[in-house]
Amino acid sequence: MKKDTLYNLMNWADIEGIQYADLSCPRCTLGPCEIKGKTLIQVYVPDAVSVSVRYENGKKMYDMEKMDENFFAILIPGKPKSVYRVIAEYEDGTTESYYDPYQFDNVLPLEELEKFNAGVNEEVYRYLGAHVRTIDGVEGTAFGVWAPFAERVSVVGDFNHWDGRRHMMNKIDDTGVFELFIPGVQAGELYKYEILQYGGNVVLKADPYAFAAQKRPDNASVVADIGSFSWNDEKWLKKREKQDLSQMPLSIYEVHLGSWKKPVIEGMEQMECFYNYRELAPMLAAYVQDMHYTHIELMPVMEHPFDGSWGYQVTGYYAPTARYGTPEDFAYFMNYMHEKGIGVILDWVPAHFPKDEFGLAKFDGTCLYEHQDPRQGEHPHWGTLIYNYARPEVQNFLTANALFWAEQYHADGIRMDAVASMLYLDYGKNDGEWIANMYGGNENLDAVDFLKQLSKTFKKRTRGSLLIAEESTAWPFVTGDPDKDGLGFDLKWNMGWMNDFTSYMQCDPYFRKNNYHLLTFSMIYAYSENFVLVLSHDEVVHGKGSMIEKMPGTSDDIRFANLRAAYCFMFMHPGKKLLFMGQDFAQYREWSEERALDWESLDTEKHVHTQDFVRELNKIYVNEPALYELDESPDGFEWINNTTNETSICAFIRKGKKTEDTLLVFCNFDTVPHASYKFGVPFPGKYKEILNSDNDLYGGYGMVNTRILTAAEDECDGREYSIHIKMGPVSVSVWKPEGPIEAVKSKKPEKPEQTEVLPEKEAKDKKKSEHAAKKVS
Repeated sequence: MKKDTLYNLMNWADIEGIQYADLSCPRCTLGPCEIKGKTLIQVYVPDAVSVSVRYENGKKMYDMEKMDENFFAILIPGKPKSVYRVIAEYEDGTTESYYDPYQFDNVLPLEELEKFNAGVNEEVYRYLGAHVRTIDGVEGTAFGVWAPFAERVSVVGDFNHWDGRRHMMNKIDDTGVFELFIPGVQAGELYKYEILQYGGNVVLKADPYAFAAQKRPDNASVVADIGSFSWNDEKWLKKREKQDLSQMPLSIYEVHLGSWKKPVIEGMEQMECFYNYRELAPMLAAYVQDMHYTHIELMPVMEHPFDGSWGYQVTGYYAPTARYGTPEDFAYFMNYMHEKGIGVILDWVPAHFPKDEFGLAKFDGTCLYEHQDPRQGEHPHWGTLIYNYARPEVQNFLTANALFWAEQYHADGIRMDAVASMLYLDYGKNDGEWIANMYGGNENLDAVDFLKQLSKTFKKRTRGSLLIAEESTAWPFVTGDPDKDGLGFDLKWNMGWMNDFTSYMQCDPYFRKNNYHLLTFSMIYAYSENFVLVLSHDEVVHGKGSMIEKMPGTSDDIRFANLRAAYCFMFMHPGKKLLFMGQDFAQYREWSEERALDWESLDTEKHVHTQDFVRELNKIYVNEPALYELDESPDGFEWINNTTNETSICAFIRKGKKTEDTLLVFCNFDTVPHASYKFGVPFPGKYKEILNSDNDLYGGYGMVNTRILTAAEDECDGREYSIHIKMGPVSVSVWKPEGPIEAVKSKKPEKPEQTEVLPEKEAKDKKKSEHAAKKVS
């Protein structure tokens, strides 16, 4: 075939676009094309001096004509016989043989992309991103990325010398999606998208749908095949699917994987040392089992560039962070936890994303994921960007991501961070820094719609996985039915209780009588939502000090007594439970992501005592139905006394479905001990103390009640029957009826009468009380 004949067949405008790498449809020119019973093949091979093609099922080499710089063509008789290879020779004498990527048709189904454009493709991650595939017997990787306003998108990586001219992607109709199948690219290859943005800038972007990423400070995406791991947790998933959360104990151990424990590596700073997911799994599972937690909650494991963000500024939403290993390593971790009977909740951040140039910010040169107006699209004090929840593809990106972690990695729950910042347009903003909604209000109506749709979809698909909201305001019905103006979450962090209770515990006991309402107010709204009581990482950072540092007192004895009483009150109070790592053994130092927990604290008896007490709290919590069966019903709680502010004493009842499961909780938040204190009880009969935070087993003063007490027909707290108990300084005790129970109707005066009975009979009790008081003072 003469060169001038080929010349006449060329589309020189498109060839120029290929030369300048600004073409959105290179397949329109490159690759094979049938012309009157013949096959025109055109290739673009930068820096080649000669190029040939050879069909896979043939031996003949067809030498191509060089039509322009780096551009070669040939017209071969007949239709394509099979897939073909390109053989290129370079000036230094080296040769390269590869399958032409442009001979493969569009690998992304149009109907799936149209669902994505409508915001309803719940598994869009199966199409966008990088997927190892075999097409026509050729192994390679199919790439897909949404960048509707880009002038051109190329896949670049080590496999093409990071040269954006070699693998320009094809834009699919009006979907805004670019795709390309690149033969020979395998799992483990590094890649990015080189984007000629709207406006003319050329930038390198990580893949928003990448299943893996490089360990920081590098930030390339990594081709990963996440379908090869063999799961064996089906029994766990079936059991989870049948469970009724409202009637189950949920005790969560919040963990930052990178600082829970750290290996010691010679020559490396501790902040750079990490255990692998596979190494962490058995260590963490053993600890959680020993402490009787039911679940762990992982601070974000999605890829993030800055350690100091703790994972809350995500750049790789579909990629487990490489700090601790590969996606398969993470799957192993999740599977191992389920094998050991431990649920795993993942922290998730759909509220905002960082401005890193390689991330989502101005992805295709426009504000694609965020709002263009900074009053809508930025958190001025966080330095991050806000998602545009009105855009269907953005909603789809986030919804599919939540499903991805639940379905692909079997997460037992998604804890959604900073929900309040999503719901309010003026969150964290001053006047003039935000724009009201169409009705003039501050509610983000698009975010509300997104959350409702997400919760419906999540419940429909995830076999009992939970949705948990960190929502710090009084937004109504966060855990309500989304079809009845609720947001559809299963649980909500009780931030009000956390703030009130920690404020109360930080008060000097002498002044607690003036802040008694902080102790009791939570029961006013306890059943407005389905709550989790939390003492989370937020309470032990940014100068707030550890939990033990918050406790008042002039001696360790009273500070530790305060902490034990606080934990006991928390575990007896209605609501699920969450405690951040290190606080269960009273770590002194404030938490830092740069170092491991202070495990050496456990060489000291008082820290071991605290850990023993939390272990016992967990055991009682999971074994006593009264502490969880009616957690979401007012029928599960009743005050005995909530008016004795002068002595900082309160008492209440927790109830299960069976009367014999009833528990009584007596609290003394003052440093004054009582050798004999009178409380009303709900039934006649006998009562046994099953836990006391003042037990010397846990480092207390030892003012415990070892004898089973029989209720006397002696009115107190508006009840016909009462008992007298010993109460140590700053202590909480838990009691349970012993033997048959006879129901008695309680009288309920407007203000319950409270009588303190001074030590009068047992010299031993009096002596112990005086000794405890002396130690406290």
